[in-house]
Amino acid sequence: MKKLTLLLLCVATLGLVSCKKDTYITQELKAKTYNYEIRTSDWKRNANGSYTATWINKKFDNITLEDEGVMVYFEHPVTPSSFIQLPYTFNYSAYSYELFNGGIAFDVQDTNNLANSVAPNYTILVKVVVVPSEYEPN
Repeated sequence: MKKLTLLLLCVATLGLVSCKKDTYITQELKAKTYNYEIRTSDWKRNANGSYTATWINKKFDNITLEDEGVMVYFEHPVTPSSFIQLPYTFNYSAYSYELFNGGIAFDVQDTNNLANSVAPNYTILVKVVVVPSEYEPN
């Protein structure tokens, strides 16, 4: 009887030892938000009549360009503490942006005639949200 109990105990121990517990560690990808102020002196007139303000930021790198999602918001010109996502049009001025490796350029132009473009005469609070993403090749 002792031998049978010992044999069953050994078999049970081997069975439990052979069970494999898988541990999965997942890394949660979190969005990052960057704030920036465009001053009135930051706007430069382009050859075509539009205006551009450029924010040099090394955090906007090649990975941001190729893999991540980027959303850009301007503080509303009439209602502070509310934001409008770019691109948008307000008072015949169209606002847009261009992301490049090392920065972001904000553009404003008149919707009817580029030559009539006017740079904003107030400081604009900008919110840039970068959403990480894992690249999945086709």
